[in-house]
Amino acid sequence: MEEFLKEYLTIIRFEKNLSDNTIGSYEKDLRGFLNFLERKNISDLNNVNAEVINEYFNELRKLGRESATSARHMSSVKGFFNYLEDTGYIEKNPTEKLSSVKKSRKLPPVLSFDEIEKILNTPDTNDLVQLRDKAILELFYSSGLRVSELINLKVSDLFFADEVIRVLGKGSKERLVPIGGSAIKWVTEYLKVTRPVFEKKDKSRGYVFLNRRGTKLSRAWIWKIVNEYSKSAGITKEIHPHTFRHSFATHLLEGGADLRAVQEMLGHADISTTQIYTHIDRDYVKQVHRDHHPRG
Repeated sequence: MEEFLKEYLTIIRFEKNLSDNTIGSYEKDLRGFLNFLERKNISDLNNVNAEVINEYFNELRKLGRESATSARHMSSVKGFFNYLEDTGYIEKNPTEKLSSVKKSRKLPPVLSFDEIEKILNTPDTNDLVQLRDKAILELFYSSGLRVSELINLKVSDLFFADEVIRVLGKGSKERLVPIGGSAIKWVTEYLKVTRPVFEKKDKSRGYVFLNRRGTKLSRAWIWKIVNEYSKSAGITKEIHPHTFRHSFATHLLEGGADLRAVQEMLGHADISTTQIYTHIDRDYVKQVHRDHHPRG
């Protein structure tokens, strides 16, 4: 089974041009499923039937997994068995008649503009590391980048004279994203003051944001930065890097931005992904009505 898994992951990596993060998610899901089969003493994938798979997903539900996680697991397992059937490794596909897990549309947390301001004003810009962190937070809010896009940003991707940055998004799709004056100011300051100190010619490889060792920052380090300054700013909401992306999109729509323009900036392939922010926007509009209408 291990060989089948490795072969499947290799195939989808090259055929579907998926990111390392996506491949990692598939692998984690499928290893969890194969571990379940091992506990059930099932060593032949031909012996897996719909009842076995349903038992696995019932186990996930008992563990309190959210519907979005279960939906992703189902997609991973179905894709794996589709591959096994197509290649003739199994005689019958046990996922053929299984219905997909319904994925709930959970609204992401959003920060108010005042909360964003508190976080952005927290770093001490006289400190080399905190100046870098200030630039990161400003860029996050100004451009709505994904974490992977931010850590892989290179100096050659910055076109500040045109007020845009070049971003390599999901599926290696390139897009130009506008960037505001405040973010330009602080990223420029970081490039002048901190980056030359941190840069190591044989390690830095042109990445914008570096650690003290001169290498690009990790995803985990970005989470640490966001959490640290959010707590210091007294924000009690559950905050993660994507919160800045959600807030970026929501504040644009609140300000009257066109949905398709926001879709382009976020790098969403499907506008339905962007439309989740219109639900947040409607909540905002209703709150404004309640707060300000004389008979609200």
